[in-house]
Formats: sequence, structure tokens, C-alpha cells
Amino acid sequence: MQRTQFGEMACSIARTLDVIGEPWSPLILRDVWVGFTRFEQLQADLGISRKVLTERLNHLVDHGVLERRPYDKRPRYEYHLTAKGAELVDLLMVMAGWGDRWLAGEAGPPALYRHHACGEISRVDLRCAHCGEPMHAGDVDLLPGPGAAI
Repeated sequence: MQRTQFGEMACSIARTLDVIGEPWSPLILRDVWVGFTRFEQLQADLGISRKVLTERLNHLVDHGVLERRPYDKRPRYEYHLTAKGAELVDLLMVMAGWGDRWLAGEAGPPALYRHHACGEISRVDLRCAHCGEPMHAGDVDLLPGPGAAI
């Protein structure tokens, strides 16, 4: 079955889903972020088939989210986040915060985040880039941008 392509839609959410909207992709990005950079490590941690993992890694490399770096002459590669990929991890941290709040249950969150700047355990907090105030869905008006399809 062919997956719907969202990349041509005039919607940044749809375009992002075109890159990471398949369920394995965010989990692969998470694993690379925490240090699983080799194919075998990713496959073992995720329990994913070799075929699907290969397809997902190729897709993420093709979209500039991951880069391959050779580590052996066979050739074998490690996968590393690009700047584009590291910024997607910020999105995953927001998703994790939502999951921690609404889905963690009595056990609590499965991971904690220690902020390098202050050394404290914290959570992701969306803020306006202009004034620094909290910025959530109820705090904004959605206006057409220069790339809007009108």
C-alpha cells in the first residue's frame, strides 16, 4: 500500500509528517539521539525488521535528518543527527512531555531531562521567541503566511 505524500501540501505540519510521520521514524531519531548509532544497535533496541529499518534510515538520510558516517571498510555506517535532525528531537521532547503528563500513569515518566545550563531536572516549555512568554495553542491566532495556499 502506497503511503500518502504530504510534502507538497501548503502545511508545515503535513510536510513534517512527510518526513517523520511513519511510526518508526521518531523512535529511530530518539535512539540515535541517545547514542544508538549503528544499524545493529538500532535493530536490537527497536525490534524492527532489517528491511523496515533500512527503508526508514534511507528515508531519514534522504531528507537530511540523519547522516551516514563510515566506521568500517566493509562498508558499515553509523548514523548521526544533522542540525535538521537535532531540531526534530526538540519536537520529540515536546511529544514526550505530553506523554509524561497524560499517559505515564502512576509509575511516572520513563525518562527525566537534566538541563545542561542549570543542572536541574526540568521539562520542555514552549515560549514565544519574541517576548519569552508561554506559548500554547490557546495563546495564538493562526494567520496565513507567505507560503499559504490561497
